[in-house]
Amino acid sequence: MAPIGDYPIIELRQYTLHPGRRDVLIELFDREFVESQEAGGMAVLGQFRDLDDQDRFVWLRGFGDMPSRAEALAGFYGGPVWKAHGPAANATMIDSDNVLLLRRATTRSGFPATAAVRPPIGGATPPPSLVLATIYRRERPFDEAFTDFFDREVRTLLTATGAPPLACLRTEHAENTFPALPVRTGENVFVWFARFPSQAHLDEHLTRLNSSDRWRDHVAPVVEPMVLQRLRLAPSARSLLR
Repeated sequence: MAPIGDYPIIELRQYTLHPGRRDVLIELFDREFVESQEAGGMAVLGQFRDLDDQDRFVWLRGFGDMPSRAEALAGFYGGPVWKAHGPAANATMIDSDNVLLLRRATTRSGFPATAAVRPPIGGATPPPSLVLATIYRRERPFDEAFTDFFDREVRTLLTATGAPPLACLRTEHAENTFPALPVRTGENVFVWFARFPSQAHLDEHLTRLNSSDRWRDHVAPVVEPMVLQRLRLAPSARSLLR
């Protein structure tokens, strides 16, 4: 697999599962759907348990561009691995259509271009960690003026308080090149990700951030009304992002 940063098109996928079926899906996913997808030219960047919804599975999938996305998805979902194991995966799900199609907010804001090593199947469980995904939404697209504001004001304060963003993404408005898998349309979102060693580190960050006069008086009034969703995500054993 190419380094994470080589995939500028990202799907943020949130699945609602039947009660008690999340671990079943994660075990199947990590065993059957990681290397098989990456062999087709896409990247499984992260698989997560939503810490605030025990029946939600969240994952990130990356592509080099929209044409290669169509080719890779057609190859995988028309291939032998999905034919063999797809029905079992679908049996765990109530809904799999909550998908945001995203791209780097700027050429420099994708996930770090590091060739992370994925833990092997059945290997030792890595130390626990937590990924926070914050989703902003507004009526108009997130343009260069917003990304400049985010880098100048938001990123500066997040970094100073212990939460340097891993990546910042915005809506990819191109037509869905694989309509067999729906994505959310008609929305303008901006998503940033941060990583923490533990919940205690996240709590410390929030305490420091909320005690900042600059955040409270000048930055939060701009961004907090746009918050659509915050996802506290626990990486699965084979997640690259952890």
